[in-house]
Amino acid sequence: QLPLVESGGGLVQPGGSLRLSCAGSGFNLDYLGIGWFRQAPGKEREAVSCISSRGDLTNYVDSVKGRFTASRDNAKNTVYLQMNSLKPEDTAVYYCAAGGHAPCGLVEIDYDSWGQGTQVTVST
Repeated sequence: QLPLVESGGGLVQPGGSLRLSCAGSGFNLDYLGIGWFRQAPGKEREAVSCISSRGDLTNYVDSVKGRFTASRDNAKNTVYLQMNSLKPEDTAVYYCAAGGHAPCGLVEIDYDSWGQGTQVTVST
């Protein structure tokens, strides 16, 4: 039912890597920016990254800059978040969101459609 489907989460050791995928489900992502957000237990949902519709612009919050990379393959109607050098504080449910309000925004108001989330756990 949801227009976006996240996958790729799981359990990983500190310092390890995961790649999350966000696929459009009967929903064309070609003209939409995609944001990545996460929510840890007891915390507010926060922005992580975003990527513009053509993949030519990206933004990252300081806490993940240099470790996470957003990319997309519009021919596959899929957006990716490569996460390297993972830390325990990266543990959260990760969500992707799509919207046309800004090319690449790091605020929830820029997005209209959301996925179900995928759990990322970085062990300690």
